[in-house]
Amino acid sequence: MINTIPVIDISLMDGSETEYRDFLSQLRIAAHEVGFFYLSGHGVDPALLTRVQQLARQLFSLTESEKSAISMINSPHFRGYSHAAAEFTRGRQDWREQFDMGAERAAVTMLPDMPPWLGMHGPNQWPVSIPELKNTLLKFQQIMTVVALKLLRAFALALELPETSFDGIYGAMPNEHMKLIRYPGRDVTSSDQGVGAHKDSGLLTFVLQDKQRGLQVEVAENQWIDVAPRDNLLVVNIGELLELATNGYLRATMHRVITPPEGRERLSVAYFLGATLDCVVPLYALPAHLAVEATGVAVDPDNPLLREVGMNYLKGRFRSHPDVAEKFYRHLWRL
Repeated sequence: MINTIPVIDISLMDGSETEYRDFLSQLRIAAHEVGFFYLSGHGVDPALLTRVQQLARQLFSLTESEKSAISMINSPHFRGYSHAAAEFTRGRQDWREQFDMGAERAAVTMLPDMPPWLGMHGPNQWPVSIPELKNTLLKFQQIMTVVALKLLRAFALALELPETSFDGIYGAMPNEHMKLIRYPGRDVTSSDQGVGAHKDSGLLTFVLQDKQRGLQVEVAENQWIDVAPRDNLLVVNIGELLELATNGYLRATMHRVITPPEGRERLSVAYFLGATLDCVVPLYALPAHLAVEATGVAVDPDNPLLREVGMNYLKGRFRSHPDVAEKFYRHLWRL
């Protein structure tokens, strides 16, 4: 049985020919068999990782009125602050407060004949009292995008596809997404569900953890293992779009976060490499020796996975934040 997730060193992609081949093999095996791994050699400045976490703690320490001023309920783009138990996974409340942001763009003037997912593009909300937060998070987002695109191309090479095979899914205007997340302890919550079991819907997810455990991965049916925090390592997992694109060869794995013990809290920062919302995910023809190992895509009848990226993302936002969906998309939100 798997009892830990592997460590993959992305710096080996620029190493010797032997190191490069070993890296691609390790990456392919980790993504196929587990769907989760630690990423080392990513080159992100540890000082930046520390500063992002410090600013996240400042954000969650703001007064309730300051946090309410940037509440997600103000944003048709699903950006901003959400208090604990405001988000849902599989119909149950998640005991985490969080701040959602995405690519900083102008809002689209929506017309009746436009696809509704265009409403996801727009500006972020920022707290007035932490002016540094905007520039630091946007810088971190840009750096993470570079790392993520390098890894995305490495996946293509590991699957013996042309290096730019997945570039079309990512597109020219991807829907990148970031979350700052705080999980309060069990003395505050009425549940052990920090966030319920789920798969991520995008291409790739990167998680920066603090010292508190809580993230767990289902490596086999009803077999969960801890993903312990490790200094300066990022946790990476495969999203459902890559699972769709490879007929399940790349594995989008169920994971969850358990509420911290009484008197403790957990902080994490998640970066999601999204896809262009106008994309329809194709099915890639893998080499025969890999295609035969593809397990197909797991189907959840209560939450069907759509190849139309925009509608799939919109559906996910509606399910997670029904209050925002009802306010801004009342004619659509029960899709």
